[in-house]
Amino acid sequence: MIRSTELNQGLTDWWWHWLIGGIGCLIALILARIRYENMLHWHWITYTLVNISLIAVMLIGHSAKGAQRWIGVFGFNVQPSEFAKIGIIITLAALLHKRTASSLDSVFRALAITAVPWGLVFLQPDLATSLVFGAIVLGMLYWANANPGWLILMISPIVAAILFSISWPFAIAFSKDLTFGFLGLVWSIAMGIVGWRTLPWRRFGLGTIGAWGLNMLGGELGLFAWKYLLKDYQKDRLTSFINPNADPLGSAYHQIQSRIAIGAGEWWGWGLFKGPMTQLNFVPEQHTDFIFSAIGEEFGFIGCLLVLLVFCLLCLRLLHVAQTAKDNFGSLLAIGVLSMIVFQMIVNIGMNVGLAPVAGIPLPWMSYGRSAMLTNFIALGVVESVANFRSKQKYWS
Repeated sequence: MIRSTELNQGLTDWWWHWLIGGIGCLIALILARIRYENMLHWHWITYTLVNISLIAVMLIGHSAKGAQRWIGVFGFNVQPSEFAKIGIIITLAALLHKRTASSLDSVFRALAITAVPWGLVFLQPDLATSLVFGAIVLGMLYWANANPGWLILMISPIVAAILFSISWPFAIAFSKDLTFGFLGLVWSIAMGIVGWRTLPWRRFGLGTIGAWGLNMLGGELGLFAWKYLLKDYQKDRLTSFINPNADPLGSAYHQIQSRIAIGAGEWWGWGLFKGPMTQLNFVPEQHTDFIFSAIGEEFGFIGCLLVLLVFCLLCLRLLHVAQTAKDNFGSLLAIGVLSMIVFQMIVNIGMNVGLAPVAGIPLPWMSYGRSAMLTNFIALGVVESVANFRSKQKYWS
């Protein structure tokens, strides 16, 4: 599919994709033969190296499209934030292996450990990868027996920020700098009820007040971030998703062209190397973020379903390994990888079909990206090690 997107441009990214994929496959096979328990003893070193690499990219990294995310190594651009995903999975798995997330202390500890690399990635700025970090943490905390209500409260300030922004025209102004949207206010009250039901601080209603106040604060911080922190291109991606017709030749151009290409494929598609939108390069960044649109145009609805089926089978296997692992560490490793892949798959395909904003998240194994490809194969190798060294089931005597 990558070659199809570059057929008339004379590029060789498709060849590099095969090469890096082969190297990644070899690394995965090697990791599958190494006992995964060894990582348990080195998780702090892994965590330290992750943070050092993220600091290094901010000091000596290369910039592109308003973000500083790459470090040059022997002539190749390496993206440390991609490998940081594996590092945080290993670190959280080691922490939650020792103490499950059944107490708030364990949850706060896991969040504090994640906050450092997350903050470094966010400052690059790389909002998309920081969202992947959040998905990994939520998935692993849930698997480690965290109260679902706590997880809802963790993401509730983000929802509040969105609702405050949506309901801005109906906002209630309490002062010049303090404005509460009606939808955000209702959401905050609902989260106060969740806090009262799930948090242990019921005396004097501290849980309710804390959850309500956190969401009100999240809404105000969301508005502040929109005004002063988010880059212009990040704002354009969000606003173009909500109303793509507002700027069809600008920020919404990518997504509109992607939807047209997928729709043009109908049931069976135009055939490989025959999609008009793909061959005439109407879809920008098609070999990376919008590779799914090339599948939809050239292989149609049936081709898209087959790709989704392959991802679903892979995710089911990851879930099976997590359920049958011999210890919590191995199980959490598999769930961390599962959370990473599922989130990236949903967001990437969602933005290709217009159901999610353009977030710059690649489709695992299919979008071009050398660091992303190696990261995905390393993740599979780690999970395969968990599968290889679990207790074997006997189906006959």
